[in-house]
Amino acid sequence: MLSVIIPAFNEEQNIPLAAKTLSELFAKENISYEIIFVDDGSKDKTYLEICKAAENDENIKGISFSRNFGKESAIFAGLEEAEGDCAVTFDCDLQFPPSKIVEMYKLWEKGYEVVEGIKSDRGGGSFMYNLFAKSFYRIISRFVGVDMQSTSDFKLIDRKVIDALLSLPERNTFYRALSFWSGFNSTQIEFKVEKRTNGKSKWNLTKLTKYAVSNITSFTTAPLQLITVIGAVLLCFMAVLGVQTLVRYLCGFSAEGFTTVILLLLLIGGSLMMALGIIGYYIARIYEEVKGRPRYIISKRTGKK
Repeated sequence: MLSVIIPAFNEEQNIPLAAKTLSELFAKENISYEIIFVDDGSKDKTYLEICKAAENDENIKGISFSRNFGKESAIFAGLEEAEGDCAVTFDCDLQFPPSKIVEMYKLWEKGYEVVEGIKSDRGGGSFMYNLFAKSFYRIISRFVGVDMQSTSDFKLIDRKVIDALLSLPERNTFYRALSFWSGFNSTQIEFKVEKRTNGKSKWNLTKLTKYAVSNITSFTTAPLQLITVIGAVLLCFMAVLGVQTLVRYLCGFSAEGFTTVILLLLLIGGSLMMALGIIGYYIARIYEEVKGRPRYIISKRTGKK
C-alpha cells in the first residue's frame, strides 16, 4: 500500500481538489493507497474540509495539531501515522505534479528505496525568493556534502527508510537532508513545479530565513567550524598588521593609526559577537533537545470524537 502524506496549513481551498485528484489517480492506476492529511494548526476550515474528504473516501484520514508546529513536524507526524509499504510526501497546493507519484511508485516496485523528486524548474515566485532559495541550498549542499540545490520534500521512501527516520531521537529534524543521510538504494526523477491552483504561498523571506537557519544548525556543525576559520583569518591579519606597526616604530615613524585602531576594534568586536551568537544558537538547540518535548501534539483525528 502507498501512503501519501500531505501537510496542510490554512489550505481549506485546496483540500477537496487534492483529495479528489489523488483518489481518482490511484483508482485509475489500481494502486492501493491511503491519504493522510496533517492539519498544522490551521486557523481556517482546513480540518473541517479534511473531515469531509475522509467521510467521502475511506482511504483518507486526517489529524490536527493543537497549534502550528511547522512543516517538518507535520511530515514526521504523517510518517508516524503511515501504514503503507512506502510513503510519498506531497504538497496540498498541487504544485507537485500528481502523475509523478505513479512514476515514483513504479520505480519503488523495481527495488528503489528512496525516489527523490528533483526540481527542473522552480516555477513562479519572486526574484528575491528564488535567489534566496538557490543560495540556501547552495550553502547547505557545501555543508552537508550532498547536492541539494534542486531537491524538495516531494519524494517516496520505503518502509525501511520510514522506520529508520522515525527511530532518530532528535526533535529538530530536516527531512530533505535526512533522506539523503539515511542512504539506501535511491534514484531521482525530475519534475516541473506547477502554479498554485488556489491561495497564496505561506512562505516569505523571513520564514525562509528562519527555516534555513533552523535546518542548517539542526543538521550540521559547519557554522561552528566557520568561527574557527574567521578566527584564523583575523589572527593572520593581526600578525601582518603587528609586524607593520613594529617596523614603522623601529624606523622612527610616528604612530598614526587612530582610525585603524577603531576599525580593528569594530571588526574584532563584531566577529566576537557573531561567534557568540552562533555558539548561543547551538546551545539553545541543545537545550531544546535535552528538554525532550514531543515534536508535535495531536488534538483531533478524523473518525474519532
